[in-house]
Formats: sequence, structure tokens, C-alpha cells
Amino acid sequence: MSIRSHLESMDDVVVIKERVDPCLDVTRHLNDHPETPVLFEDAGAGRLVGNLWSSRTRIARALRTDAHGLTGLIAGALARGQPPRVVRRSELLENEVTGVDLRKLPIPTFYRGDGGPYITAGVVVGEREYDGKLVRNLSFHRMMVTGARSATARLVPRHLHKMHGDAKAAKEDLPIAVAIGSCPPVLIAAASSVEFGHDEFDIASAIRRAACGKPVDVVRLPESGIMVPATAEIVLEGRITRRDAKEGPFVDITGTIDPVRQQPVVEFDRIYHRDDPILHAILPGGSEHYMLMGLPKEPSILRSVKGVVPDVRAVRLTEGGCCWLHAVVSIRARNPGDAKNAMLAAFAGHASLKRVVVVDDDIDVFDDRQVEWALATRFQADDDILVIEGARGSTLDPSSDGTTAKLGLDATVPFGEDRELFRRVT
Repeated sequence: MSIRSHLESMDDVVVIKERVDPCLDVTRHLNDHPETPVLFEDAGAGRLVGNLWSSRTRIARALRTDAHGLTGLIAGALARGQPPRVVRRSELLENEVTGVDLRKLPIPTFYRGDGGPYITAGVVVGEREYDGKLVRNLSFHRMMVTGARSATARLVPRHLHKMHGDAKAAKEDLPIAVAIGSCPPVLIAAASSVEFGHDEFDIASAIRRAACGKPVDVVRLPESGIMVPATAEIVLEGRITRRDAKEGPFVDITGTIDPVRQQPVVEFDRIYHRDDPILHAILPGGSEHYMLMGLPKEPSILRSVKGVVPDVRAVRLTEGGCCWLHAVVSIRARNPGDAKNAMLAAFAGHASLKRVVVVDDDIDVFDDRQVEWALATRFQADDDILVIEGARGSTLDPSSDGTTAKLGLDATVPFGEDRELFRRVT
């Protein structure tokens, strides 16, 4: 399902008809409507949409579930995976541009001090052969536009980083495609953590099958043969070169400035796009950034905690913790120490996690007032705190120097106590 189809199904889209400068002005409008899709009919060089998937409820609705069922749906897709459907025709391929000029796209500069305009919603598809087998990887990588055909990509040391490193060692460029305007299953799959060699298109297709019984459609690009989402609005086809250049500064998910680094240069050879394409832009540090980066990590925490406490009811990475550093986990404790084991497992399931609150299954983890109520009535600081010093922290946390102290808070009813004394009367 294309993003324009999703937009048509939403009744609260804010439409900006007047011309808006993609340099800084887009940010102002997105900040004015932090959890509402904003469609810019004229963002200088075309149409643009932001805040499209800016709430858990909106994503859940698109996948025909609710906030409580969303993590389980994604977790199930991660566990089984199903192949996508390869189609031969796609509206995406109806327009091919070889005279590439990225400056003709409405790519925003989000904040004063940014290194330049940034592609933030691009799903990078990389393909490379290993021992005669094609390995495909889908992942998000911000790209700072530096010229008509060039950008500098931030590659964190994960799968695409490895593929690029292997290509570089063989004195080769790595062919890639950058899909902009993908559907929620593809976006979630691209942000998920799976083993190297696991095709994220299988995860995306399993998510869509669970939601509506249909696979994700993919199409091969005519020139490179790289597989891309058939419903994407725009695809940039190119190569990650062996050259490096400065990337940044950039405002990341915590709303703080990520410093300048030497990163790989990408050169683009052609662009494919639908008629009158809509460029999807994710506001750095905004609600949509939280959802699409944090939500796919919740199944990892869920799986890890279930390994030590079988009855796990819900997991949530909280917006106050940028959907990255803080979590709440609800369990039904059956043995002494279950809450502490759940804390340790949560930290193991998401290495960037800095704080976790464990609550009972009568607490709604999606209601901040209920979580704080559990802390107020079921938690004692001299007995219910776990501190792990010197653990690896998140590079996105400006208070961390590479290591961090991790904090676990046990807000469950003390084991063995009369639960009736702790019941919230309604």
C-alpha cells in the first residue's frame, strides 16, 4: 500500500498549500503538529510529507491492530518471516531520470547548524554475494546531500557497514538503492535487528501478511537488478564509494547534536519515481523518529525478557526516553527475583537501554500515570533499585562517554505480600 493511499485513508492530515521553503520552514510546520501528518503541496521542488507515522496508534491502525498488539505482531514476523511477492510492473518505474540532481528534490535542511539537507526516511537496500549466495540488507541511514549526485551516509557498524567494508577491501563500490516513501511494514523491518544474511523483506512481508493477509510487493530495478519496494514513491540508485568525507553536524533522536565524522560518500546514477512523487521526510528528534527507530526494538526486549520470565504482558520504549533509552516492562511475577531478572534481560535485549521500570500486569505500560502510580505505591528506593555500573551505553546519549550506569526500578508488588493491599480501586 502506497503512502498516498494511507494519506487518503486519514482524516486528520494537515495540508499546507502555500509554498514552503524546505530549508528550516518545513521543521516549523512539523513542530507545530508533532503527532499529525503534514502534507506540503509545494516544498520548493515538489511535494513532501512528514510526521506520517508519528504515533503508535497510527502505525497500529495501518497494520490493523492496536497499541497493545503491535509489539507482538512485529515479534511474530521477526520469528517466522515470509518471502515478498516479486512483481514486474510498478508505477515507481514509470519515470527514470539519469541526469541526477538531488537539489531538484525537496530534501529538507531541518535545523540551523545542520551540515546540509538530509535524506532521513530513505531505506537503503544493499546486495552483495557471499560464498555464491546473495545477501540483501535493508536499513536506515541518514544521508547529507553534498552535490547534484552525491551524499555522505552515516553507516553505523552493522550489516551495511560490513557489506561496504567487504566491498572496499575488494576495491569495489557497493551498489545500493535508497527507497523513499515506503509502507510501514518495510519501514519497521528496515529498523529491526536481525542476524546478518536475514532478508528484511521477509520480515516486512510477514508483517503485512499478519496485518492483511497479503505479502509486500517488490520489483527489481532495470539497471542494477536490486530489489526495492514496489510501492515506494522515489528510489535513488547508486553506489557507496570507497571515498570518505565529513558528515554532520546532525540533530539525532535525543534532540542533541551528533558530531561531524568521516563517512562514506554515495554517488547516485539514476532516479526512479512515481508521477508527482511525495518525498517522505522524518523530522530528527521528532515523534516519527521515535516511533520508527524505537518501536522495532521492543520485540528484542520482549524476546529477551520472555527467556527468563515466561509471562510478559507488554513492553514499551517511552517517548520521554526518546523511545530509545527508557523502557517499561509489565510481567506477572511467579517467583522471587522475577522482576530483577526481567531488568537484566531487558538490558540484554536492547544494549542502548539506560533505564527500565518493571511493573505488574495490572499496570498499562502505555499510560504514564499508571506507571508513575506503580512507582509511588509499590516501590521503595532502598530495596527496589538495581544499578549496573560501567556498562556499554548508547552513542546517542550525550551524558555517556561510551559507558553508562544502567538503572532498574522494581515497581511490582513485593513478592509474597497480600496483593489486595496494593490493588488500585476503580
